[in-house]
Amino acid sequence: MMIPFDVWRVVAYSILTVLGLYASVALLVFAFQSHLVYFPERVLVANPSGAGLEFEVVNLGTSDNLALHGWFVPSSGQNGVLLYFHGNGGNISHRIESLHQFHRMGLSTLIFDYRGYGQSEGEPTEEGTYLDAEAAWNYLTTVRGFQPKEVILLGRSLGGAVASWLAARVRPRVLIIESTFTSIPERGAEIYPYFPVRLLSRFEYNTLERIGSANCPVLIVHSPEDEIVPFNHGQRLFEAARPPKEFLQISGGHNDGFFVSAQRYERELSSFIRRH
Repeated sequence: MMIPFDVWRVVAYSILTVLGLYASVALLVFAFQSHLVYFPERVLVANPSGAGLEFEVVNLGTSDNLALHGWFVPSSGQNGVLLYFHGNGGNISHRIESLHQFHRMGLSTLIFDYRGYGQSEGEPTEEGTYLDAEAAWNYLTTVRGFQPKEVILLGRSLGGAVASWLAARVRPRVLIIESTFTSIPERGAEIYPYFPVRLLSRFEYNTLERIGSANCPVLIVHSPEDEIVPFNHGQRLFEAARPPKEFLQISGGHNDGFFVSAQRYERELSSFIRRH
């Protein structure tokens, strides 16, 4: 039986409409993907003194002439100084509990906001976050006078990708990666399997590639209950890292595992740092 021409025309029109919608969505994803990667908040909602911690406001200058805002939280402990790289949402004022933990561990901490976050100038970009990491490292080792072997790099989520980039270029005491993905294109392809994310992605943050070049002992921290970055990402990062390396499995979700597992988390991180 012959199919009427009008039916073919309707079918063809429907297919073209679907393809057009698909292409439009793909174009929007390509054009606005920075809004899927960065979720900065400008307003600071707290500071360390409100939680009983002494701190100093610091201003970091980047090589492309931006001013970054941060806090230095000193500790009387002798366990070293920690350079903390936070995730892709909020700002440093949302990390007060982490500052408490590091202080209890006897660590002085430098925490700062990437460009476009909190009171830091500019807008976030991948290359920009790397320049921000470089500025924070230079501040600790030049302005504060810490030796590289005293500086502990700790990155959580997106911050782990930034910290691994820095660890591949300098020689810190240790590198600690928490709840971090292997790369943006790989995680994006898992979330959006029906789009050619690997082709569309303008971001890399290739932690898997960089971690193998880290010039220091590495600790990977991840939870099987992580609802944002699957546990196998942490496992693969551990496999890619060069020895000496260790893996710490914690409990809890992506944004609260360090808190849910606080006692074990603090004990194991302190032990790892002391051993190295």
